[in-house]
Amino acid sequence: MTTRTRRRFDWFLPGMGVSVALAFAFPGPGADGGWLHPELLTKAGVALIFFLHGVAMSFDALKAGAFRWRLHLLVQLATFQLFPMLGLLMLAVAGGLISPSLRLGFFYLCALPSTVSSSVAMTSAARGNVPAAVFNATLSSLIGVAVTPALTAWYLGGSGTSRQPLGGVILDMVVWLVLPLVVGQLARRWLAGWASRNKRTIDAVDKGTILLLVYTSFCDSVAMNVWSGHGADAAWTFVGTLLLFFAVMGLIWATCDLLGFSTEDRITAVFCGSKKTLASGVPMAQIMFGETPELGLILLPIMIYHPMQLLICGVLAGRWGRRPEAG
Repeated sequence: MTTRTRRRFDWFLPGMGVSVALAFAFPGPGADGGWLHPELLTKAGVALIFFLHGVAMSFDALKAGAFRWRLHLLVQLATFQLFPMLGLLMLAVAGGLISPSLRLGFFYLCALPSTVSSSVAMTSAARGNVPAAVFNATLSSLIGVAVTPALTAWYLGGSGTSRQPLGGVILDMVVWLVLPLVVGQLARRWLAGWASRNKRTIDAVDKGTILLLVYTSFCDSVAMNVWSGHGADAAWTFVGTLLLFFAVMGLIWATCDLLGFSTEDRITAVFCGSKKTLASGVPMAQIMFGETPELGLILLPIMIYHPMQLLICGVLAGRWGRRPEAG
């Protein structure tokens, strides 16, 4: 029992808290001009993360789940249409209750792709359609490289707060996200076996790099005292993300009823369609908003949403995984 508990311990969530605390305590090294040179470190970290994603991405598993087209359509529409629509509705209701940077962060959360590892892990634990989960999670990550910045640019243009020309964002995305992803995928010819044998090491490097990016993301905002007077914003963001999660999950569940999905497909749709990725969200934000000191505020919604989705989906996975076998 002790060994099993120790094996399941995930240091990433507490590490995220430590990274933020370090940024508030020691913002200098990761702030603009600091000795960590964040302007170089962040882009190198982003490239490393997406290279590792490319190495770990198996298109054999992707093909295995490719034929449930109604399920895939539901998940992708929920991820890239339902979420942004609900986000815009909630922002309209909130009005001026939250600051412009947090409004941008809330919409950015809605525009992000789904998670990969946790969606598949939760689906497996709940005895859902695992091949379809792998397909949807991987497809969502690939679509998100293009759709997330496009949706965010559209929102910024509509709100009149555009920070960077779209052409520059797209070029940075291609250089620091798409190119490393493609190189990683091409390198699977030589590295697939190594990646399979060293999944835990790759996962640790991936998570450690993300924590470093979280630290540098908050350093500038702390150094420039951006967080002063934003306690109410954080409270509203927590309430908003919780409502958003349950609204999306409820609508996906109701749609599965209408479409007559099996229990396994319903589980896959709920877990893949309701999740948002922190692993890709932080690097993409570094590329799109790295020049603004409010980056920490922009990332706050996804940093609240991430542990919340894991906690709730973990409870549901355990409950659904204990259901009786069919027949």
